[in-house]
Order: sequence, then structure tokens, then C-alpha cells
Amino acid sequence: MDDSSALDAELVRVLVQRLHELYGSTPRELERMCWMVVHEHHHGAMPTEYDIREVNEELYLAVLSAARNGTNQVDGTASS
Repeated sequence: MDDSSALDAELVRVLVQRLHELYGSTPRELERMCWMVVHEHHHGAMPTEYDIREVNEELYLAVLSAARNGTNQVDGTASS
């Protein structure tokens, strides 16, 4: 069990890093950008305009939470 949770934590870290590489340290549409990064990981490509394929919701929420905690952008304001 510990190995899978460590792998999940590493995957979340890698996806948050990818998020920042693509969209900067404080993406304006954090929820959308996190979904796009998880979509890319899951399907091997960024979504097209009308792409409605599902992504792993638990992974999406973990990436979103980690991105919010890492950037302190929960309410859209920067913290010092």
C-alpha cells in the first residue's frame, strides 16, 4: 500500500510541475488547466476543443489540491 501512495504522490508532483511548465506559477483558470494536464497524462495528448473523454477524478482533485496549496491561489489572490 505504501508503494502505491508514494507513486501517487510522485505522480501528483510531476503533474503539478507540468502544470507550472505549461501555464506558469499561477494559472488563471486553475481548475481547467489541472484538468487539461491530467487529461494529457491519461490520454497521451492535450484535449481538443470538444474532447469529453473522462479523466481519473481522484487524480484530478489531488493535482488541483496540490496546485492550490503550492501556489496559495485558492481565492485568486497572491499571498506574500
